[in-house]
Amino acid sequence: MFPRLTDPRAVEMAHAMLEGFNRHYRLFRETSRAAKARFEAADWHGQQRAQRERIEFYDKRVAEAAERLLHEFDAPNLPVEVWQQMKLHYIGLLVDHHQPELAETFFNSVSTRLLHRSYFRNDFLFVRPAVSTEYIENDEPAATPTYRAYYPTRETLRETIERIVTNFQLQCPFEDLARDVGHVLLAVEAQLVEVRLRANFQIQVLSALFFRNKGAYVVGKIINGFVETPFSLPIMHSDRSGQLVIDAALFGEDDLLLVFSFARAYFMVDMEVPSAHVTFLRSLMPRKPRSEIYNALGLQKQGKNIFYRDFLYHLRHSSDDFRTAPGIKGMVMLVFDLPSFPYVFKVIKDHYPAPKDTSREQIMGKYLLVKTHDRVGRMADTLEYSNVAFPRSRFTGELIAELKQHCASVLEEDGEMIVIKHLYIERRMIPLNIYLSDATQEQIEHAVVEYGHAIKDLVAANIFPGDMLWKNFGVTRHGKVVFYDYDEIEYLTDCNFRRVPTPHNEEEEMSGEVWYAVGPKDVFPETFAPFLLGNDSVREIFMRHHADLLDASFWQGHKERILAGHVHDVFPYDESKRFAQAA
Repeated sequence: MFPRLTDPRAVEMAHAMLEGFNRHYRLFRETSRAAKARFEAADWHGQQRAQRERIEFYDKRVAEAAERLLHEFDAPNLPVEVWQQMKLHYIGLLVDHHQPELAETFFNSVSTRLLHRSYFRNDFLFVRPAVSTEYIENDEPAATPTYRAYYPTRETLRETIERIVTNFQLQCPFEDLARDVGHVLLAVEAQLVEVRLRANFQIQVLSALFFRNKGAYVVGKIINGFVETPFSLPIMHSDRSGQLVIDAALFGEDDLLLVFSFARAYFMVDMEVPSAHVTFLRSLMPRKPRSEIYNALGLQKQGKNIFYRDFLYHLRHSSDDFRTAPGIKGMVMLVFDLPSFPYVFKVIKDHYPAPKDTSREQIMGKYLLVKTHDRVGRMADTLEYSNVAFPRSRFTGELIAELKQHCASVLEEDGEMIVIKHLYIERRMIPLNIYLSDATQEQIEHAVVEYGHAIKDLVAANIFPGDMLWKNFGVTRHGKVVFYDYDEIEYLTDCNFRRVPTPHNEEEEMSGEVWYAVGPKDVFPETFAPFLLGNDSVREIFMRHHADLLDASFWQGHKERILAGHVHDVFPYDESKRFAQAA
């Protein structure tokens, strides 16, 4: 029965809740908008710091809103009817809102912080979206549209490309814009070779630049007849002059998927209507879930919300069972999956056998480090959840037994449901050790080379992966090698890279034990070889391409450069695509 809207507390609480969200999104936009100035000033450390801090904004605003509702309204102890009315009032406030989906998620976050899990039902939470996000526009007179459309001819294509770039009004000069536009023009013409331009030929470009690390990305699509070609133009600071250059022209869904990969840091984008950006980006990357696009835009809580809705929908329309994930079992995490669903669920175990020396808090700290760090395309993003209820009937007996044995402290049985109090969810990949076991020689070479590049990219991002065994890396659908075992990672700058000392006598040389002093952060890269290179075929490829990873000077040299303030370039596209390489 539709509740009567009679309680004034419900109205006041709805307004208080929306004020909390509006403050959050205003601060979120301010730091995202400021990314342009940081890029123009080449303030890379400031950009990294802002990316880390922005991730914390949401939880802080949720805590503030929950505190207000608790102290001003005693919200947890209000009758059911007041909460129902509050939700309906809130929906009314969102009818003309520009971020209604984000505001609904904020409502859920605050409510679940205040209420017991038994109250998490449709009456109180937004289990499904209540307000449509379609066709939202900012109608304010000075508002910038979500995207701009340009209508070039073949003769005016160069002029249009230049206008697209200059319309962003970057406040620092290009090294040679005419040269760069020429490179882009050749790349666009290659896409249009022997193609007849139709009446609707146009280029649509999102009005905001996408900032991440040391780059600013123009994102758009070329439309000709029924064919739409996604593209992106990365803009960088030249190493030669410090001035701006267009570094590459990327075309097609696969190139865009790598730019927006789940293994990369979130973008900073100034968005009044985020749902319109998501709709545009999905037209470029239809294979990418909406949840991952929201994540890529820095709206990871909305991404989590949509992901969970997608997960529940998949559960309802599937019948296979959760199982222990294939591969070598870890000492720290129990990992399970649902074969029909392309993600894995990771639960921290209660106890860790030797030689592991860690704690639940330390492990969670490592996962938080990865969440807030530049993942450079080599560390999988994780979604962290609390109190996730699974249907017990969908768990194999083996999996239930393993959970009870290893994770009893976070396991709760509630009738027909199994509740896991804390877990992480990651995109499923093929473990590298499994991939190598039945790969062709060509695939083995590619994977080993990629493995070395993955480690070197992590090094450039000031990450020492710790346990570099093949089983801790996965292969994505694009053939990229990505690291996903975080319990032993350290900042590279916190490690001390050493060569194994020369033995003083034959007894030391023949000893099966470590006979030299080893500090807690000491690392001896030459000792990696026995653990990694037992296979002769793998060893030959590794030594040909990445022998420097076994040399302490490689690691120490990168550490010293990072300590000196250097920020490395790590590109989300192949070096061969860079105009500097083609010149």
